[in-house]
Amino acid sequence: MTQQQHQPAGTRPYNFSAGPAAMPEAVLQRAAAEMLDWQGSGMSVMEMSHRGKEFGAICTQAEADIRTLLAVPEHFHILFMQGGGLGENAIVPMNLSRGTAADFVITGSWSIKSQKEAQRYCTANIAASNAGDHHTRLPDPSTWQLSKDASYVHLCTNETINGIEFQQLPDLAALGSNAPLVIDFSSHVASRSVDWRRVGLAFGGAQKNLGPAGLTLVIVRDDLLGHALEICPSAFNYKIVADNKSMYNTPPTWGIYMAGLTFQWLLQQTEGTLTGVAAMEQRNIAKAKLLYGFIDASSFYVNKIDPGCRSRMNVPFFLANESRNDAFLAGAREAGLLQLKGHKSVGGMRASIYNAMPLEGVRALVSYMREFERSHA
Repeated sequence: MTQQQHQPAGTRPYNFSAGPAAMPEAVLQRAAAEMLDWQGSGMSVMEMSHRGKEFGAICTQAEADIRTLLAVPEHFHILFMQGGGLGENAIVPMNLSRGTAADFVITGSWSIKSQKEAQRYCTANIAASNAGDHHTRLPDPSTWQLSKDASYVHLCTNETINGIEFQQLPDLAALGSNAPLVIDFSSHVASRSVDWRRVGLAFGGAQKNLGPAGLTLVIVRDDLLGHALEICPSAFNYKIVADNKSMYNTPPTWGIYMAGLTFQWLLQQTEGTLTGVAAMEQRNIAKAKLLYGFIDASSFYVNKIDPGCRSRMNVPFFLANESRNDAFLAGAREAGLLQLKGHKSVGGMRASIYNAMPLEGVRALVSYMREFERSHA
C-alpha cells in the first residue's frame, strides 16, 4: 500500500454515503486553506467572476486534468454542466434523439428513470431488462433487442441503488447496432478506465466520486453535437455549451474547483508502477474483494447480486435477521461507520466504497460486521 492511500484520518469517521459522498481529506484540507484567499488573489473561489482570469485558470486546468485522468480522446468535448444525472436524462434525448427513437437497457433504478424521462422527447424502447431477476444480474447482450434506427443506446453502467455494474462495455457494432452508446457513469467515474472506442457520450453527477453536488460532467463525441431539438434550452444544448467552453451561463464554479482538486489528487495516486485511474482501479478491486469475500463467507449477511456483475463501488447487503437492522446501524455509528442504511426502495444496508474510501475504512467495516455477528449470533 502506498503513502497516498493513508489520508490523515485523525478522528474523522468513515463515511459510506452513496452520494453526496466522502471526499479525499487532502482535498478538503486544501480547499479549507484556500477558502478565504485563493492563491493570493484576495478572493474565495466562491466570490470570483466565472469570466475572470483566476477562475479561467481553474477551469482550464480542471478540464485538462480530467482529460488526462480518463484518457479522453481529442475528438470528445468535456462539458461542465448542472442538473445532475436526472437532468441529463432529459438533456441527452433533447440533444441526441432527433425526436425519433432510442434504446434503453434496464438494469436497475437509474436506468428505469432514464427510460421514463426520455419518453417525453422520443420513443424510448426497452431493448432488454433484468426486472424479472429483480435487478440482480445483467441481461445477456446477446438477448438485447436493439432497434435498427435507434439514435442512441443508453446504459447505466453502475446502478448505485441496486449495486450492479458492467465489468466491460458492450460492443454495439458487434451486436448489430450503429447507434452511439450513452453511459451514465455517475457512481463509478474515475474508478476504472473507459473504452472510448465504444462510447459516444458519458455523463455523471460529480457528487459520488469527483466532488460536491452541483456539478455534472458530460463527455461527448464531436459528431454528436449540433442535433438538439428546437425545444432544448440553449443552456442545455451541448453544441452551445461546447462552443462557449462551459461558460454560456454561469457554471457551478465551486463544484468545478473542488472537482479540479480531486482530479489532481487522483492523478497523484500510485500503486506500484500504476498511477491515476489504473492505481485507483487496483485499490477498488482490493476493497470490493475484501467486503464481498467477508459477506459471502458469512451466513449472517447476504448480498443478492450475481458475482459476475457486482458493483465495486456500491455494496448492498442484508442481515439474515432484519429485526437487527436498527441495532446494526446504531452500533456502526458508535464505531465511526456512517451512512450504511440501504436505499429506501431496496432496504437493508449499503456500503459505498468510492475512490476516497481507503482500504482501512473497509477493514474497519468488516471488523465491525464480524464483531456484530459474533455478539448477535
